[in-house]
Amino acid sequence: MIDGELGSFLRSRREAVTPAEVGLTTGTRRRTPGLRRAELATLAGVSVDYLIRLEQGRDTHPSTQVLGALAEALRLSEDDRGYLRALAAISNGTELCPTELGTARAVRPTVHAMLDRLEPTPAFVINHLADLLAWTDGYERLARPLGILDGDQPNLLAFTFSDQRSRSAYPDWNEVADEQVANLRAEGCGPGSSAHVVAERLGSTAGADFTDRWEKAAAVRKRTGVKLVEHPTVGLLRLAFETLELPDADRQQLVIYLPADAATSTGLDRLAGREPGALRSVSSG
Repeated sequence: MIDGELGSFLRSRREAVTPAEVGLTTGTRRRTPGLRRAELATLAGVSVDYLIRLEQGRDTHPSTQVLGALAEALRLSEDDRGYLRALAAISNGTELCPTELGTARAVRPTVHAMLDRLEPTPAFVINHLADLLAWTDGYERLARPLGILDGDQPNLLAFTFSDQRSRSAYPDWNEVADEQVANLRAEGCGPGSSAHVVAERLGSTAGADFTDRWEKAAAVRKRTGVKLVEHPTVGLLRLAFETLELPDADRQQLVIYLPADAATSTGLDRLAGREPGALRSVSSG
């Protein structure tokens, strides 16, 4: 499940780029999604045969010059470039991979204090494996009725892929699943990494729902956006979220939910037992 990632990533990015994005004309008889191999090879200054070997996993030691040329030709984002560097480290050795720190679950007192100041806003802290480590009462009121916080060590990935209630909780379940797999992929650096161990376990329990995404997803974090949540008490909520990286060795993140419309603002106020309007929405959409 985790072999050939460098080639799979390059192929997925090639197929995601339109000819127009790189200044090429689109023919009327085009059947290939994205760029043809010959087009990418020309743009990057490599041979088509070499690109085929890379995509098929028959060459796993490309030079930094080749990777840089491919990144430029594919118009890769900074997140994609970072992931490409990680994949190069995996293919050439794990010296550049982050040090594995096990499954640390400690949250610094200052982070707990920050969560207190955020009340009644739904906010939580997760580690790089999506373990929920700490949260506000506002998030407790939001997530507990959905089943997200069940168990001694709640985990967002486990809930999404192993708990059928997640399908009802997330009206856009496929998008949420894609996002979480991409986040986990961004943490993986070599088959022995904790992220890959989690991926193997989820592949065994969740089957194709997880493995298909793991094999195809690009590791691009979605640090901001809008998430839909169907709450049993207040109905559909549109939650704008921001993800902040914390300066912790185990790569903890603080995620904050804000109401994305007036109806969600009212719903969150109801959950908090406040007068409507206490939490203002951050957009009119």
